[in-house]
Amino acid sequence: MRPEEVLKTYYGYDSFRPGQKDIVDAVLSGRDVLAIMPTGAGKSICYQVPAMCMEGITLVVSPLISLMKDQVSSLVQAGIPAAYLNSSLSQAQFQKALFNLQNGRYKIIYVAPERLLTERFLECISHLKIAMLAVDEAHCISQWGNNFRPDYLKIAEFIKLLKKRPVISAFTATATGQVRDDIERILNLNNPFQLTTGFDRPNLYFGVIETKDKDTELLKLLRQYKKRSGIIYCSTRAAVEEVTDLLISRKYSAVRYHAGLNEEERRRNQDSFADDTARIIVATNAFGMGIDKSNVSFVIHYHMPMSIEAYYQEAGRAGRDGEPADCILLYSPSDVRLNRFLIEHSEPNPEYSEKMQEEIRKRDLDRLKKVSGYAKTDHCLREYLLNYFGEKTKSYCGNCSACQKNFTEQDITVEAQKILSAVIRSNQMYGAGMIIDILCGNETDRIKERKLDELSVYGIMKDTPKAQLEGLIKELDEQSLLNITDDQYHVLKADPSCASVLKGETKVTRMIRRASAVTVSSSADPLTAALRKLRKMLAESEKVPAYVVFPDATLRMIAEKKPQTKGQLKEIQGMGKRKVNKYGARIIRTVKEYTE
Repeated sequence: MRPEEVLKTYYGYDSFRPGQKDIVDAVLSGRDVLAIMPTGAGKSICYQVPAMCMEGITLVVSPLISLMKDQVSSLVQAGIPAAYLNSSLSQAQFQKALFNLQNGRYKIIYVAPERLLTERFLECISHLKIAMLAVDEAHCISQWGNNFRPDYLKIAEFIKLLKKRPVISAFTATATGQVRDDIERILNLNNPFQLTTGFDRPNLYFGVIETKDKDTELLKLLRQYKKRSGIIYCSTRAAVEEVTDLLISRKYSAVRYHAGLNEEERRRNQDSFADDTARIIVATNAFGMGIDKSNVSFVIHYHMPMSIEAYYQEAGRAGRDGEPADCILLYSPSDVRLNRFLIEHSEPNPEYSEKMQEEIRKRDLDRLKKVSGYAKTDHCLREYLLNYFGEKTKSYCGNCSACQKNFTEQDITVEAQKILSAVIRSNQMYGAGMIIDILCGNETDRIKERKLDELSVYGIMKDTPKAQLEGLIKELDEQSLLNITDDQYHVLKADPSCASVLKGETKVTRMIRRASAVTVSSSADPLTAALRKLRKMLAESEKVPAYVVFPDATLRMIAEKKPQTKGQLKEIQGMGKRKVNKYGARIIRTVKEYTE
């Protein structure tokens, strides 16, 4: 079959999204591929469609059991023979899957990276024709990438053991230039066709709310989302438990997810969220990679993540159906301290030398500084994110808390002059703590010993709270009027550019953030609600997530077009031939009941 026929027959779509056809054509021409595509851009189509057109099987290396199960469920629903091999299978199930694989019953096999070099798997695939090896979440192969997985390094060794090298395709949603270079080098890609479709997700609203009372802000947000489905990310298991208990006490339909739960509860809670039984899932970053739930309309970060990569990947799980969705970060300065603690006390990897461990720690602290900058920036949040990934964009997006004028400008020239003067008059020898003591007129032993109480700036800001002074010093650092030495003392140094400020020639301002605006979609009409009910019933009968039956975008199109025949239903995006034959009669009956 031609790619367009596969797309229509199995997936129910008339045309490819931007970038998909270029990748499919490259694979079918026998060329390796490296594709950077944002979450929701349809990466899986790029290797699943050519897999159906090529002679032989396609192996997909995937990092998470939940990701494999979702993908395989969707493929089987569409009529594509597929299976997965991972630790969730019993010994009997695993042997049956291998038997079916050896007998050519599958076109696509998902496999965990740690399975690749096992003797049984190598023996099984030694007699098979492997047309393509697709590496999903390929950033996991780079030690500089988010979610580095040492097992991913086995992929290159596995490829060398194959009798004939297949086409290699690698896909990820978040990768800096360094990570992209690592993927190409470690997988030894041969002159790959490279495509970056852009990191922007225009349907996502980005907002930051700085608050000391996160529970109050969280509940305020959830009141606006009403019956919408969403994810709340927390940095620790304890916080997941506390937030889940809070939501349940307020009668919200919420479940928890973290690595401390047993496998049965994690599976049960994830399935409840996937099939819309539970509206909200509160989770650590152990949840979500590759989750294909399309109707997530908000992602709230209760804590600031450790990196921009982690934040953008987790936030990107909202709005996969293309509908407006919100990505909100609840920020507090304590988040930085928590993440710094987690980085500095993380379990060392026994596979790394001490030097490498130290390099990784420094890298993680640098990433933390970048994501802290996102939380505190006065400029367009979308621009900040896209620039991080090397994508230049305009400085106003109109769909983030900064661009929607959630800031008011404050003149801090006088305060800046006082702080800069204190730094200079104390010979640029001290850190922020000592400068604050000088400005506040604190009578400490160190102040008296060094005769700093004799400075003209001593006590000139005694009525200014310490926390406010700390904020002003950070602001001057961000504006490069102050520089902080990168050593254990963190000494403040006045930048030469501050001369014009001290002379009164240049004004210094900062932006004070107000509460962020939140987008809320309209509620569903009766027909849409009836179709959701039907979809849930079908999903429960087949023991698959609701969105595997058909996604929200397809459901809404059915409600809008109101098809009366199977022929009309085939024109609905997302309704492939098998799904029309399988569900068509019941969908049409539901539509007729409500249109009549």
